[in-house]
Amino acid sequence: MDLTGKLLIAMPDMGDPRFEHSVVFLCSHGGDGAMGLIVNKPASDVRLADLLRQLEIKPDRPERGQMPVHFGGPVEIARGFVLHSDDYDANLHSMEVTDAFRMTATLDILEDIANGQGPKRALLMLGYAGWGPGQLESEIAMNGWLTTDADPDLVFGEPDGGKWEAALKTLGVDPLTLSARAGRA
Repeated sequence: MDLTGKLLIAMPDMGDPRFEHSVVFLCSHGGDGAMGLIVNKPASDVRLADLLRQLEIKPDRPERGQMPVHFGGPVEIARGFVLHSDDYDANLHSMEVTDAFRMTATLDILEDIANGQGPKRALLMLGYAGWGPGQLESEIAMNGWLTTDADPDLVFGEPDGGKWEAALKTLGVDPLTLSARAGRA
């Protein structure tokens, strides 16, 4: 089972508050484990402008710095990642995740965003979510996550506060009917 390019939807009462009501875009999944980015948890105290100032990058227009920064996950929280549309390829390296999604973790994308030359649709994250070999599969089997296809309109267009419910609705699931307990027959 390869879940690269899919969304993980956190089940209620998953037990880890960092992932409560999270929607995670999986950038890679395989025998070595999995790596993903939480797409619906904006950081309350950081904007792109703050990062640009630290990196001494001047945006061509001040409003470009208003892009929110998201909590991408609890691993390497000082490391930046940009999940973006397929219309942009960084000079140094963009990883093609699916036909519709790319992920870039190099400084040039921030320079391009600051100057209006970046991707049309993008989310900036600090940190990522990571799982060792077999760990994610075990969490899915224990009813910790649901999976669904990643829709660019949901990932980039839906307000952060509505992404969890919108992701559930792609599966035909009403959040009010979810149980945190897995059943066994």
